[in-house]
Amino acid sequence: MSKYTSFSEPMEDQNPFQDPAVTQHSSNAGYATLDLYNPFDNTTGPPPPYDATSPTAPPVPAQTPPSRTTPTEPRNYGSYNSQPVVNATTAELLKKQEELEKKAQELERRERELESHGLGPGASRQNNWPPLPSFCPVGPCFYQDINVEISQRFQRTVTIMYYFWMFGTCTLLLNLISSLAVFCVDTTGSGVGLGLAILWGILFTPCSFVCWYRPMYKAFRSDSSFNFFAFFFVFFAQVVVYIIMTIGIPGWGFSGWIVSLAAMKLSVAVGAIMMMNAILFTAQAAMGVIMLKKVHGLYRQTDASFQKAQAEFATGVMSNQAVRQATVSAAQGAFTAPR
Repeated sequence: MSKYTSFSEPMEDQNPFQDPAVTQHSSNAGYATLDLYNPFDNTTGPPPPYDATSPTAPPVPAQTPPSRTTPTEPRNYGSYNSQPVVNATTAELLKKQEELEKKAQELERRERELESHGLGPGASRQNNWPPLPSFCPVGPCFYQDINVEISQRFQRTVTIMYYFWMFGTCTLLLNLISSLAVFCVDTTGSGVGLGLAILWGILFTPCSFVCWYRPMYKAFRSDSSFNFFAFFFVFFAQVVVYIIMTIGIPGWGFSGWIVSLAAMKLSVAVGAIMMMNAILFTAQAAMGVIMLKKVHGLYRQTDASFQKAQAEFATGVMSNQAVRQATVSAAQGAFTAPR
């Protein structure tokens, strides 16, 4: 019994890997390891022998990096049919932006010019027209500065109209001279013409400036519809008067074509002076028609309208202190009147 229950004394330096069951499976045995054995291969033969050298990995082919689109490259996000619509919208936005930039530049220019003239935000402008000398007892009546008060797109038209008014004044002055020359030759039948020529020169010079030039100036300065309509009404009548001046009806005080041809029989020199005046009247009438159409074309480009003119007229009448006082007095009289 002791034979089966006795155990050998354990050795102090015993190596568990020296066991015969382990050492018989040495590395020289032809068994494959898990590194080379593939159980899914359809092979009937024995597994391949173990190779101590690790297999080299197959070379990886060089891969070109994927191409990336830069931010500047166009991308197609939709159909090409929407491209014309996008281009039209972009063009319209660019046009509006350009107009806004022009208006901003114009406002900035006018502000700089006002500052250069020493006009603060609440400062009042001094009248500078007509440019009378300092010793004159009568001072200027209006303030006028086309480069400051008028928008740049309308400055040329306003300047031409100002010189046209000066041209009309000079024509009336020459009409006075030619009427005086006829009076010196024929004192019996040309006295009325000379008197009317003096009257037309005194009357038309200031009235034309106040009645049609100033409304036109204020219309372009503040885009006033009422002033536009006032200018069209008065200037149309002025053009009709220019045509009558060109005709030269005898006894009306105008050195037109009829009076000039009749004066040629009295004196060639006087007839030549009056003929020159008739030519100037003709040019004045033709230029008046052209400028009337020019101003009307610019008027259609603005926001002026007949409804705005009515509103401006009503506002201007009610803001007038004299009109308001007269209205209040009339209302009080109506209520206090005996019944």
